[in-house]
Amino acid sequence: MQQILTYFFLVVYSITILGIILVIITENRNPLKTLPWIIVLVLAPVVGLVFYFFFGQNLSKQRIISRRTRKRITMQLEEPEHTEGPGIPPRYRPLASLLLNTLHSVPLYGSRIAVYTDGKSKMEALMEEIARARHHIHIQYYILNDDQTGCRLRDALVAKAREGVRVRILYDDVGSRGAKNSFFKGMRDAGIEVYAFLHVKFPLFTSKVNYRNHRKIVVIDGRVGFIGGMNIADRYVRGTQWGTWRDTHFRIEGSGAAGLQASFLSDWSATTKTHISGPDYYPPAGHFTDDILQIAPSGPFGKWRALLQADSYAIARARQRIWIQTPYYLPSDVLNTALHEAALAGIDVHLMLPARSDSKVVDLATHSYLDDMMKAGVKISFYTPGFLHSKLLIIDDMLSVIGSANMDFRSFEHNFEINAFVYDREFASRMAAIFEDDLAHCHTVTPGEWFTRPRTRRVAESLMRVFSPLLYISDAAGGYSYPPACSSRCNSVMISCPSAAPADMPSCMIAGVAPTAFRMTGLA
Repeated sequence: MQQILTYFFLVVYSITILGIILVIITENRNPLKTLPWIIVLVLAPVVGLVFYFFFGQNLSKQRIISRRTRKRITMQLEEPEHTEGPGIPPRYRPLASLLLNTLHSVPLYGSRIAVYTDGKSKMEALMEEIARARHHIHIQYYILNDDQTGCRLRDALVAKAREGVRVRILYDDVGSRGAKNSFFKGMRDAGIEVYAFLHVKFPLFTSKVNYRNHRKIVVIDGRVGFIGGMNIADRYVRGTQWGTWRDTHFRIEGSGAAGLQASFLSDWSATTKTHISGPDYYPPAGHFTDDILQIAPSGPFGKWRALLQADSYAIARARQRIWIQTPYYLPSDVLNTALHEAALAGIDVHLMLPARSDSKVVDLATHSYLDDMMKAGVKISFYTPGFLHSKLLIIDDMLSVIGSANMDFRSFEHNFEINAFVYDREFASRMAAIFEDDLAHCHTVTPGEWFTRPRTRRVAESLMRVFSPLLYISDAAGGYSYPPACSSRCNSVMISCPSAAPADMPSCMIAGVAPTAFRMTGLA
């Protein structure tokens, strides 16, 4: 009898494995992701099946919000007050069409944009706008800490809620894991609606832990919005022991605020299953300038990787300059090749990175890409006063890309992000001035310096490059730490895979990483 049961189990298991392999093949995944899963399923009985169940299913075709609901929300942006304007310059119309077709990103006209390059000024501007709120306050952050900065924001929101203002908050369940539950409960008790985006009950046993909401959005009364790279945490306002936390954030007044509102309400609908609409949320928008912008909220659920496609398309068609600020540079082959080709063609390509990162391992992986960049003629500068967390792309003299997305695999493929594509000469000039001001605090690397760095360093970079599509690594203490290197402070290193789709996990297993070493974490 036992022998019969054994044979029966083997037959059922074999049929299950073959069925899963057939599903994986017919999904037409990247062969580099398909083959490792097949190997794991065949060579790791039971364990491979368990890991596929939790981590291997392809969720990219799922939707967290229906097309009908999203269309109902975004149709508010198609009103003439938002869309009537001089028109996008002919050279950028294909790019605008790409964003429209992939993200329903409607061109919006006449917004006024203020820029903040430090957390203190951004926080003061945010608090002033909150004080002016009369109808609603919508807040969405990847990191919402319960430190001094977070508590100051909480107190202001509680005060407005007591005045009768509707306050709605979305926070990322993984990014804000450092905040105590009592922090959010206190706001709920005061009448604030607070929800975690894609709540993770069992972080080690769900694929959804990989798909995080990295957006930073505030909308007040539908008239003013904030977007950029700054979260709510002391390090953005007060800095760290080892330097400033240099970031860029933006206040948008006018039609652009309506675009941010549509993104927030889409996420709110997906999280709470509640649809919010009405003229109070989309008040008449004035035309303050001649600029044109497209609010581009991207995410992992859907066919197109719109931000990656849009950035690559714009870079490949640059004529004069491509200036980039990013805390992490882990590009796709398409994007990396586009930058090489631009530099080889004589275009001014300049990449600005932090001299010191909040993740040593990601820093090593980033540096592995710089050899070829420098050989192609790309200028590389390292920001030295602290950690450069700014996300900025300037192309020629008219196009600027701002928002929350880093130039890495995770932002392009696995995070919910939001960028704004701004078509305006005056704004591009302002962004270029900020870039040049930061450049005064940078060390621009020469080929002589770069190619003579220690061989051990280069080997470590190459090793981390192997895992760059798969891994984000942090010290065992968890959260955010800033060691200058993995010295005696680092007791151990945990390897985590939120920067990749769950389908990438078998590559880690094949490389010899034990499943028990996996821990879900992320970067800001």
